[in-house]
Amino acid sequence: MPLTINNLKSINNLKQLIILSIAFVFINNTFAQEIINDEVVKQTTKKVDSTKSKNAKKVDGVAAVIGDYIILDSDIPKNRLQLEAGGYDSKDISDCELFGKLLEDKLYAHWAIQDSIQVSDAEIRRNVDYQVEQFLEQSGKSMAELLKFYNKDDEKSFRDEMFEINKSNQLAQKMQAKIVEEVEVTPEEVRAFFDRIPKDELPTFGTELKVAQIVTEPKIAEEEKQRIINRLKEFKADIIENGASFRSKAVLYSEDPGSASKGGKYTLNRKQPRMVKEFRQVAFSLQEGEISEPFETDFGYHIIQCDKIRGQEYDVAHILLTPKVSSEAVKEAKERLEKIRERIVEGKISFADAAREASDEKETRGDGGQLINPTTQDYNFELTRMEPELYSQIQNLKDNEVSLVLKEEDRTGKTKFKILMVTDRIDEHKADYARDYLKIKKLAEDEKKINAISKWQERKILDTYIKVSGDFKNCEFSSNWLKK
Repeated sequence: MPLTINNLKSINNLKQLIILSIAFVFINNTFAQEIINDEVVKQTTKKVDSTKSKNAKKVDGVAAVIGDYIILDSDIPKNRLQLEAGGYDSKDISDCELFGKLLEDKLYAHWAIQDSIQVSDAEIRRNVDYQVEQFLEQSGKSMAELLKFYNKDDEKSFRDEMFEINKSNQLAQKMQAKIVEEVEVTPEEVRAFFDRIPKDELPTFGTELKVAQIVTEPKIAEEEKQRIINRLKEFKADIIENGASFRSKAVLYSEDPGSASKGGKYTLNRKQPRMVKEFRQVAFSLQEGEISEPFETDFGYHIIQCDKIRGQEYDVAHILLTPKVSSEAVKEAKERLEKIRERIVEGKISFADAAREASDEKETRGDGGQLINPTTQDYNFELTRMEPELYSQIQNLKDNEVSLVLKEEDRTGKTKFKILMVTDRIDEHKADYARDYLKIKKLAEDEKKINAISKWQERKILDTYIKVSGDFKNCEFSSNWLKK
């Protein structure tokens, strides 16, 4: 939603900052500033005056010292190169802007430590493992090529640096979240925010659609389900009675592409949900060494073995088997939906009633098939921001026209069929307080968060030891990094 009014300049700045921050997510996971070691600034957990850091030393190549962190001269060009490697056009981003963003990140991380904000080292190491795996897979590079690209001598030093960078980023993110966690806006504040906008400068909201769908899924025969359950029971019996290896069976038989090659291994944390609810419930009910009975999730049937419990963390391994769908079941699901569509088109039943009566998608069935926008958590989808797949399926539909039967695979790899309808359309328009209240409230809340962050920065900059070196002293910063 384009915003061009002066009153919303700060929100425009926030959006630019968010875009830049998104670009930095991967950058800061590959290059960045290291936490200062004892030779540069002696870290302390005591509550001291951070403006009087006597242990800071001038180090060659150091662009800035900020609290317990340093920013190297080389970080700025590295970040720019990584921006461009990620497909971002950096020509309109100056070195001073890049440098200012790094200063902000380190300020957040420094005060997160002072405020005793905790992060999980185990979780960070898992993130590093995942990032390295993803980079190797997406880039097609070998580890040797990756180390050469990042000018690292060995994999350990590379992973150690990634760990420190990720830890700093997590601290910064948690600090930012803490600053704005209690920011809320009242209806009176929303109205006051809206009334401050000149009528000829109201924001424009793009065309929005409401979309509903009806889904049918091929039915799995009970005999096939029982076959899978019996197979998993055989695995369990062989492991318990004959000493067979759970990990070996996972490698040989598990149909989970994300874990089979690793023996089905996952690490779960009670406080950080990962995997579907049914999987977590079974995993956290096990004792060390125990193997579960077969159980079902949307992905298929599993057995889990609990290897190790470390407080809130569980090391587990699982084997997943997926029941096979017959060609007859696939044909039946398609024909069933075609008959539903025919009844709707002939006016014998409404789309919403048909969804409640016959849709196999439990998430949307109760709402008459209405899709929920995952970003806004309402029924409206802004046309220009709609997911490409959904857009391609509805772009030629007229209002209240039912699509043809479409075949697709869901997130678990299962085949399903669906029909879609555009149930409502709101054309591009100037902001209207009643119609667009939730969007206006979000803008007002964003402005309030910006103000909260700005005030926090002003205070903490004055309370933090900051030393900017070299040519960066000549930058015109939006924040008072030079303490003039």
